[in-house]
Amino acid sequence: MGLFSSDPLTAKLKEVFGFPKFRPLQREIIEETLAGKDALAILPTGGGKSLCYQLPALTRPGLTLVVSPLIALMKDQVDGLLENGIKAAYLNSALNEEESKDTWRQLYRGEIKILYLSPERLMVEGMFETLAQLNLEFVAVDEAHCISSWGHDFRPEYRALKGLRDRFPNVPVLALTASATERVRADILEMLGMSSARTFIASFNRPSLSYRIIPRLSPMKQIVEILADHKGESGIIYCLSRARTESVAEELVKKGIKATAYHAGLSGSERDERQDQFVQDKIQVMVATIAFGMGVDKPDVRFVIHHDLPKNIESYYQETGRAGRDGLPSECVLLYSSGDAAKLRQFIEQASDQTEREVAGRQLTQLLQFAEGSECRRVSLLRYFGEQYKGDDGRPTLACGACDNCLTPRQEVDATEIAQKFISCILRISKHSGFSVGLAHVVDVLMGAQHEKIRRWGHDSLSTYGVGKGRSKQEWLYYGREIMSCGLVWANPERFNVLEVTGEGMLVLKERRPVTLRAPLVTSGLTAEKKREQKKQLGAIEYDTDLFEKLRHWRSGVAREKGLPAYMVFSDATLQQIAAMRPSSRSGLETISGIGEKKLALYGEAVLAVVGG
Repeated sequence: MGLFSSDPLTAKLKEVFGFPKFRPLQREIIEETLAGKDALAILPTGGGKSLCYQLPALTRPGLTLVVSPLIALMKDQVDGLLENGIKAAYLNSALNEEESKDTWRQLYRGEIKILYLSPERLMVEGMFETLAQLNLEFVAVDEAHCISSWGHDFRPEYRALKGLRDRFPNVPVLALTASATERVRADILEMLGMSSARTFIASFNRPSLSYRIIPRLSPMKQIVEILADHKGESGIIYCLSRARTESVAEELVKKGIKATAYHAGLSGSERDERQDQFVQDKIQVMVATIAFGMGVDKPDVRFVIHHDLPKNIESYYQETGRAGRDGLPSECVLLYSSGDAAKLRQFIEQASDQTEREVAGRQLTQLLQFAEGSECRRVSLLRYFGEQYKGDDGRPTLACGACDNCLTPRQEVDATEIAQKFISCILRISKHSGFSVGLAHVVDVLMGAQHEKIRRWGHDSLSTYGVGKGRSKQEWLYYGREIMSCGLVWANPERFNVLEVTGEGMLVLKERRPVTLRAPLVTSGLTAEKKREQKKQLGAIEYDTDLFEKLRHWRSGVAREKGLPAYMVFSDATLQQIAAMRPSSRSGLETISGIGEKKLALYGEAVLAVVGG
């Protein structure tokens, strides 16, 4: 191909995968393993983990073994490698006897470069001895956090990897995961006997994602409005319960949207079928519980909507990270309801283990602060993971320019009267009853609610009973948390988070000190101008939209013919570049990211015909 760097790794990257340059840390990780050294790579979802073992496999004469717990992902990875002209195979329970025998024959003939194995298959008696006959030169352990009992997805069968390492002490091992705490990282290194391994930790920033949080008022109406911005594009809607996934999916189908539900209550075959439908673009929207996501290697998910509050910030980060893995602008919207927080708080309080309650309670508080805060979402999210957000110039900055708080900053409002009513209500409840209560009950008194506890405790006789009826319950819960966050009231963790007025709070009443708070979350969507500004900030390029649609139509036909997901033919990012540059020759196509030698030979003439048509 001759157009690119004489550097052999970059040349191989372009020749096989069609990419002109490496993503952050990929080159360093690859060079470490090619030097025969172990490595641990912490790369976020969509950060290019698989390339870190796929490309080195091509430069080694022997076999690369990839251990992965995700059977669906194995098939996708192998199909994608074959499409790029790389001999790869997998061995798992999805193969029938004849397919399995054929794979073994190819392995013994040395025809396969990359073999995917599940940890269960690795434990089969005699497997280590068999691998010893196959010129094993490199081992990649995907989802490596599964080996640690401290990991969020511990799998006991991963412990078999210790035996693999003992059997092949001189074979370099690359352990990969999307996120791991220090404790989990230490466990991975110890369990895999990688004490001298270098650890590579990439940025947690997902520059292609925009984050928006809006109050959940009319969820179906809000979801349909979001989908209107994503016609023909794939997305995921996360719900907390199985029943909710079914009802939301049914409503979307009634409105003519291709959607289906996915949850742990379905049979294995039903889940596999629905996942295939989503991956192959036969349905547009997957409405799912958190059971969906692991092993879905679909790079062109354009939106993730949280219908319900996720459990914690880590869950939110992982679930939103399933959007925009191809680097194109994608949207993450959380429909926020303080009622969800109350339900989650109830679940937490029912836990028998005190430490578990404290940890879960702290995580929920952090999530609520993130959701209700007026700070840049990206800055706040990265700080949670111990990272400082930096702009394009590499300098720390406090604004990404693409989230809701950056594009539509919330105004500060005079909340003196609101704070006076709220603080006065807490004090009157305590004086009348001799005990304090939590946020929800204070708000119920302000709203004039008539439930059993209010009547039993006589709180309907208080002077503050019903004085807050001019505002919604959602607003009072929001302002209550704002009043707490600025130090006027605190929730006593040793007394079940009952509210107590601080010295500063008393001065609001005694000296009538003014209180300024941030306005509640913005309920309206972004204007067309703001949407354009957002996409520009997320790195969108200008391209011929009509040509892009023609290319997508052509790609769909090829994908159907081959029985492949469309993105395996070409990614949306590649098609957008073609639609922007309108190449008129094969040499012009060579400059497009995502077009390697094999794909140029397979599709070059057809693509040029579409461009010139």
